[in-house]
Amino acid sequence: MQIRELKIPDSYEITPKQFGDDRGVFLEWYRFDKLAEIVGHSIDLKQANTSVSKRGSVRGIHFADIPPGQAKYVTAPRGAVLDFVIDIRVGSPTFGQWDSVLLDDVDRRAIYIAEGLGHCFVALTDDATVSYLVTDTFNPAREHGINPLDPEVGLEFGIDLEDALLSVKDTEAPSLAEAAAAGILPTWEAARAFTDSLNTGA
Repeated sequence: MQIRELKIPDSYEITPKQFGDDRGVFLEWYRFDKLAEIVGHSIDLKQANTSVSKRGSVRGIHFADIPPGQAKYVTAPRGAVLDFVIDIRVGSPTFGQWDSVLLDDVDRRAIYIAEGLGHCFVALTDDATVSYLVTDTFNPAREHGINPLDPEVGLEFGIDLEDALLSVKDTEAPSLAEAAAAGILPTWEAARAFTDSLNTGA
């Protein structure tokens, strides 16, 4: 398993080693110990989610209040998605920037996204299946969104936006600037303090 830090601090691309033979393939798609070595603490998983999407579907940008936030470990067991991590932590040196990882059923990569970061993906195939391991259960009162088409963020989906399928909730979500003005974005200081508390076991 190879783990590479993305350009957004506290996010990582995980590439598993695959073992194939005439029966098929085997891989370890999640290893708590390997991930803990990199992020500095073990990941306390509390919920697993799966979504199945048509080609062109866009889900996100989503995030949760911190603390406790919701870290995510995401992979695509079927089809392909382009998965984005967006730094929405006010005061972060990479605030407003993003990075992306292709998740598919060929390389079978995963992405880890720490608490306080924004998450979004676009389905590149029909029946694109995405599975998430997350560190907190869904709490609608603490969940927020940013419009994924916000030009200030400038996500590059690799598809014609006329073909994009978005929920009403996502299209009506505020822009990054509007979310910052409303005071709903996490801060760099709060995110780092929370991560530090996990690293020390406080």
